[in-house]
Amino acid sequence: MCKSGVLWLLILATSIASCNDKKNIDSTVKHQGTLKQIMSGNLEATASLDSLQSLPHLYALGALEHLEGEIQVFDGISYVSKSGAAASVVLESTFDHKAALLVYAQVPEWSEAITLERFSENSALEKQIKTAAILQGIAVEQPFPFLLKGTAATLDWHVIKWVKGDTLHNHKKHKTNGAQGALENRDVEVIGFYSENHQTVFTHHSTFLHLHFKTDDPQVVAGHVDGLTGDQLQLYLPQPQ
Repeated sequence: MCKSGVLWLLILATSIASCNDKKNIDSTVKHQGTLKQIMSGNLEATASLDSLQSLPHLYALGALEHLEGEIQVFDGISYVSKSGAAASVVLESTFDHKAALLVYAQVPEWSEAITLERFSENSALEKQIKTAAILQGIAVEQPFPFLLKGTAATLDWHVIKWVKGDTLHNHKKHKTNGAQGALENRDVEVIGFYSENHQTVFTHHSTFLHLHFKTDDPQVVAGHVDGLTGDQLQLYLPQPQ
């Protein structure tokens, strides 16, 4: 057989193996721990992040044990963030951490970009995500992950650092204990999970979304999204397998 024929067979075999790998991936959303447990004061670890490190195309978000920081994973790359000195953010690209709350899924392939209309409140973003998911054939009665990419008009964020010994938990204190800030007109990537059936589990009681983010500029920031507005953001949804 000529060299071109051998090369073609190698390409075909690689392509078939890649397709089989994607079909073998379990893309369902999974979680360990709950917000309800955290709000009741149980901050102990429910999952080890390193147990997921070998999963291909992993996307995840969550909170570290004892609420010592935030977890973000984008396509298998960890961006664990902690509050540092003077309200700075320290990033650790490692899986050597434990989580009090962890939500994750494997997404081998995302849809083409879906341009979102301008939104200034969470409910408007929820509606656009749900409508787009239905059009893509996603079963919206089940939780699913999504990505947002582009320029955020505004993005309010925090990286939690809980005060040891404090047993009184509320949403406001979770936002203000640790580093916090507001971005304007910054390029961001957001990993999110949508579910209408997991309020107080991995979304707060007033929303169907849980969002974490990272910036892509030289001074990378990553953490929990408290508020988001935009008119230049694009949505990506999992491709059906």
